[in-house]
Amino acid sequence: MRELVSTRTNPMIDPALHFWGWEIPVYLFLGGLVAGMMILSGYFLFRGRHREMSCSCLTLPLLSVALLSLGMLALFLDLSHRWYFWRMYTTFQPTSPMSWGSWILILVYPALLANALIRPPAWITSRLPWVSTLSARIAKRSAAVKFIGITNMMLGVLLGVYTGILLSAFGARPLWNSSILGLLFLTSGLSSAAAFVHLIASDPLEQKLLAKADNGFLTLELVIIGMFLIGLVSSTRVHLEAALLLLNGPFAPVFWVFVIGLGIVLPLIVQSMAVNNKVAHTPVAPILVVLGGLILRFVIVQAGQVSHWTRVVSSN
Repeated sequence: MRELVSTRTNPMIDPALHFWGWEIPVYLFLGGLVAGMMILSGYFLFRGRHREMSCSCLTLPLLSVALLSLGMLALFLDLSHRWYFWRMYTTFQPTSPMSWGSWILILVYPALLANALIRPPAWITSRLPWVSTLSARIAKRSAAVKFIGITNMMLGVLLGVYTGILLSAFGARPLWNSSILGLLFLTSGLSSAAAFVHLIASDPLEQKLLAKADNGFLTLELVIIGMFLIGLVSSTRVHLEAALLLLNGPFAPVFWVFVIGLGIVLPLIVQSMAVNNKVAHTPVAPILVVLGGLILRFVIVQAGQVSHWTRVVSSN
């Protein structure tokens, strides 16, 4: 007679385990980054800052389209059956996170283009005069501008949460199987977006505003990571062993040094001093935040694949 003795995770890296490459972490990072940029640009629209020529919100929509397209390309390169991806758009499966993500992306592109139409760049209006006419009509209607801003914020939240839910739906991977992962990736995306926009912003006041916002996002991200780890440690044995991969296992050095230390704590200290005028604003802190957000995806994706259920069976 054969019976199941125990179910546990293997904390060591199995050499035969097939890892996702760089495509999925990059896709998740760029998706989260664009989600954060949509929320920020939507907020700026809602507040009427699009009237200021120095506002970074004028460049964010088209930049978001480019970055999201790069993320979609990374996802496309990871697909096994690349030429059948279009079938995702012939049906909607309410229980499938991938199906939700596909349809969210269908809505994201029009929202970003509508955002870009409010103040399109000169190189577009000079070639397409009708774009300038349409832009002028939209800009005259403050209610329409606010509606576009709110729509971008809402879709940004959905896109950011989706990047985490996409992984948390994998019940066979205990590290990913957490309801808080969507919130973590959304907050990380907001933090990376605030840091990235801080880098490209030309207005010193806007830079300071973004640094303050990023400090709040980084603090919240630390709290959510703590909740994420506590939830794993206080759960079943498989979840505990999954958490140990990050706490003191093979992924701990990268997680603690590059994600927590250099990606969150150090930038938080530097930017807190900068907004209090104790040190000058420096691009180093935002760059570290962006890199920390990217490394976080790599760590979570790769460690999640090591975290798995193994059946130990004995024969009687």
